[in-house]
Amino acid sequence: MQAAMAGFALGFSLILAIGAQNAFVLRQGLRRAHVFAVCLTCALSDAVLIAAGVAGFGALSEAVPGLESVMRYGGAAFLLAYGARSFHAAWKGGAQMGEGQRAGSLRAALLTCLALTWLNPHVYLDTVVLLGSVSAQYDDRLSFALGGITASFVFFFSLGYGARILDPLFRRPEAWRVLDVLVGGVMWAIAVKLIWM
Repeated sequence: MQAAMAGFALGFSLILAIGAQNAFVLRQGLRRAHVFAVCLTCALSDAVLIAAGVAGFGALSEAVPGLESVMRYGGAAFLLAYGARSFHAAWKGGAQMGEGQRAGSLRAALLTCLALTWLNPHVYLDTVVLLGSVSAQYDDRLSFALGGITASFVFFFSLGYGARILDPLFRRPEAWRVLDVLVGGVMWAIAVKLIWM
């Protein structure tokens, strides 16, 4: 039980900070577009990464020279492009709550979600390396992993469906512009951080 609680607490704290993936889930939740599929994709991706870390694959980045650089610059390029798209949406304006359900296919949402998850080097550092190394302190590593996986499911589904609480605010197009600017800023800030790491 102690290992499961530790896994839950660490897993939850690692994904709590606003990042590219969380900003995307929030936006999908506000738009009510493919929320279940996006939340499930994020949570399952985390589950795979946590399982890999706890199973001892945290040393992969050390074993494959250059992998970290490829992941870092590839992730930065993707985040710069996605951020530019958000800034363009803010400049163009016109987004409203009702539009969100018609905009974007499920395939496009899932591909974006997967890219934001799997092209982000911080995901590997936090989820695979950090969680994997901390899990080694516990005899019951399976419970630790299940705690971390549970935290991911709780967090992403709470974020995706909890975004509806902000529904009254986002009935105004200006609020969408502000959100797009914030999302773009987060994406570009993370990209710059990745480049200058």
